[in-house]
Amino acid sequence: MSNSIRIATRRSTLALWQAEHVMALLRAAHPQVPVELVPMSTQGDRVLDRALAEVGGKGLFVKELEVAMQDGRADIAVHSMKDVPSELPPGFRIAAALPRANPRDAFISLRYRRFAELPNAARVGTSSPRRQAQLRAARPDLVLELLRGNVETRLRRLQEGSLDAILLACAGLERLGLGERITEVLDADFCVPAVGQGVIGIECRDDDTRSADLLAALHHEESFVRLSAERAFARALGGSCHSPIAAHATLGAGAIMLRGFVGAPDGGEVYRDAISGPIADAERLGLALAERMQAAGAGALLDRLRSEAAAPS
Repeated sequence: MSNSIRIATRRSTLALWQAEHVMALLRAAHPQVPVELVPMSTQGDRVLDRALAEVGGKGLFVKELEVAMQDGRADIAVHSMKDVPSELPPGFRIAAALPRANPRDAFISLRYRRFAELPNAARVGTSSPRRQAQLRAARPDLVLELLRGNVETRLRRLQEGSLDAILLACAGLERLGLGERITEVLDADFCVPAVGQGVIGIECRDDDTRSADLLAALHHEESFVRLSAERAFARALGGSCHSPIAAHATLGAGAIMLRGFVGAPDGGEVYRDAISGPIADAERLGLALAERMQAAGAGALLDRLRSEAAAPS
């Protein structure tokens, strides 16, 4: 093979790290194949003064990369899977998942050693509806502030002193060599991680068998199984950027355990449940957990959130 494989990626520091990591893995696995990056700025990167839910959701981070693949300007795209909607557009697939990094959330503060030490009305920065719902359910006194931008920008906001703490993904901090900034790793039962958090996924067109064959050498099946259960859960719930939905799958002793969370943005109504079963049934278990939680009341909550989001402002 002499044709190169072109990797579409966002321009943020973390996205470029991930794309360069994939590039290095591809070069090691296929020394005869030239690999190059196609960096681009997405709408999700450009609009930083509003919550993602107000400007189109986290799909804004991936849509333009998919257009580049569709147009033939790129062959594959590298994503943080937590940024990828649970339904891919027709004609695309996740061809490979890399070994999962730490999926949990990081509490970062210059003033307090643990989340439990935050005083009444402490100011906490996060842009995630999922985190907001779980934080408000645990601590309704907290003042939550919008925190957008890349990792460095968010850490700078904390350094400036207007916030008592911020929440970020452990995986991103550790990949950028900033793990020492983590004050406390939050328990996954207390703050259920985002669907796919910690997983780097590689997307290609359905009909691009060459890219899929090349990516097979990078694929980590255990991470993909966990990812599949979580994404099936989110897909069955029909969640959107307005919906605080979380899921975390773990493997052990031939079985998969999936924990799910659905909550109202104000934390006043939350649903938590878990299911376990054979690893081969990962997707089915995700669907079953979603159905059970919908019946318990999460379905009505999500319908209400969707109606409120669609209503004229």
